[in-house]
Amino acid sequence: MTIGSMFGDVFRSLFKRPFTERYPYQRPQVPERLRAKVVWNPENCSGCQLCVKDCPANALELIVVDKASKRFVMRYHADRCIYCAQCVESCRFKCLGFSTEEWELASASKVPFEVLYGRDEDIQFLLERAAQGCAGEAAPCSESAG
Repeated sequence: MTIGSMFGDVFRSLFKRPFTERYPYQRPQVPERLRAKVVWNPENCSGCQLCVKDCPANALELIVVDKASKRFVMRYHADRCIYCAQCVESCRFKCLGFSTEEWELASASKVPFEVLYGRDEDIQFLLERAAQGCAGEAAPCSESAG
């Protein structure tokens, strides 16, 4: 490339607007069919666990609190998710979908990558059970487990 042809490019670019996006200050529009963070609606869930079985990355866990009253907690591992939408497609009751607001998922630690979805009292129940040493089980802890 000769210096003469470079001057032509330099002079043309002096009168053009920059192509740089001011990203942190101006968020770009989210594409209509963006595959971002998985969200779960516990009200429609029947506990069939098709989403868990069809997930190729094992990013979903459905923890049964009480099957008779349809009380479940969904544990979503965003660091494992490959955003293939297989769980959304296989859900017969349209409980799963993708968030259009939460698509910026970068973090310096893995702590926020595990998300618990469900009713607040069910999540609190599971967290208390995990503190007692009975993680993931809905049945009461035995006396020897404490």
